[in-house]
Amino acid sequence: MNDPLPRQDHDSPWKEALECRFPEFMALLFPGIHPEIDWSKGHTFLDKELQQITPDADNGRRHADKLAKVHTYDGLETWVLIHVEVQGEPETCFASRMYTYHYRLLDRYGVDVVSLAVLADTNPGFRPQRFLRGRWGCEVDFRFPVAKLLDLDAQWAELEASDNVFALVVMAQLKAKLIDDGRELKRWKTHLTRLMYQRGYRKAQVIELFRLIDWMIRLPEALEREFLDEHYAFEEARNMPYVTSAERFGIEKGREEGLEKGLEKGRQEGLEGALRVQLGLKFGELPAWADDKLNAATDKQLTLWIARILTVDSLEALFAD
Repeated sequence: MNDPLPRQDHDSPWKEALECRFPEFMALLFPGIHPEIDWSKGHTFLDKELQQITPDADNGRRHADKLAKVHTYDGLETWVLIHVEVQGEPETCFASRMYTYHYRLLDRYGVDVVSLAVLADTNPGFRPQRFLRGRWGCEVDFRFPVAKLLDLDAQWAELEASDNVFALVVMAQLKAKLIDDGRELKRWKTHLTRLMYQRGYRKAQVIELFRLIDWMIRLPEALEREFLDEHYAFEEARNMPYVTSAERFGIEKGREEGLEKGLEKGRQEGLEGALRVQLGLKFGELPAWADDKLNAATDKQLTLWIARILTVDSLEALFAD
């Protein structure tokens, strides 16, 4: 009997992959938009701005949302909002959430926003592309581009032949989602990691992609040890000791630290989000100085303010030292 697969974490590696390989992500999954962006001017991720408009997000869902600032060739600044749905079961209110985040960004920051969705689930019928609501002639009709990863499974040969490094991330995600047999999953993990060497990637790229693939495809402990032993032997035979036991230790340590930071950040965002809801109900829209106070607050300060809000009658009193 096969050992059960460990719990797979898909949203964390997606967030890291988007940060590491955003241009390649856009080129592979949204090829019609990629050439419209002036990549020579760089891009910036706006985590704080995204958190400002999602304090009431349901943390129980598995989302990997990122907000990036890019520039077009006509000199305009555009914000690209990426929603990655990595939940096993489709979310019925996904289109509504897409619209909510979109209009909140427009309302709060007044910039051009392009919302894009990546569906990493395994339900072929789940394809939200539109949020429509209206009555008596007053309507909202919000449409957004979607990339369904399941469709790319039928184009596997093209993914394997692609020179886009993000193709490996997509292939790892597909196998992690579609295969529940540990030994078969190990075979694919081995195949995908070896593709990096066949493509001649540099050491830094190999370590980066190995980390992402390793994070997406988790194996039972015995199979994981087999995989590593075989991988070390493979590298030795090619005289390419990139992912050494020391590197592996660093990858594991980095993952653990990333999870700890994620939990810590989640706790703080939860406290801040709860306080923002309370503040909105009691005082309405926050002035900029109060917003800055919240952004710079520690867990201890947020906890104190949550308790204090019950007794104060002004923002000045709430934030008093």
